[in-house]
Amino acid sequence: MLWNLETSWLMMAVVSVIVMALFFGSALHAIMRDDGFGPIGNMVLFTAGFFIAIVAVNSWGINLRDLTRAVATGLGGAFVVIAVLAVLKGVLIRS
Repeated sequence: MLWNLETSWLMMAVVSVIVMALFFGSALHAIMRDDGFGPIGNMVLFTAGFFIAIVAVNSWGINLRDLTRAVATGLGGAFVVIAVLAVLKGVLIRS
């Protein structure tokens, strides 16, 4: 799906995800404080998780032509990445 986008649409998608990730990263930082990764760290993890989830689902052959399904997949992947890494960080720090 991502590979079929024109350059301008791909850049708009990446910028939109980065802006959304900064919003969510700041909100997560306010909630998680020391258990998180800071606003920028949360943003980077959120953005990476979003695109990794979309590429992974595409590689499994699931069609993401519907924008709602693509966004839901990306958001789910982003939150899974942040949750898994936060739990891993918490386990490592408290061990």
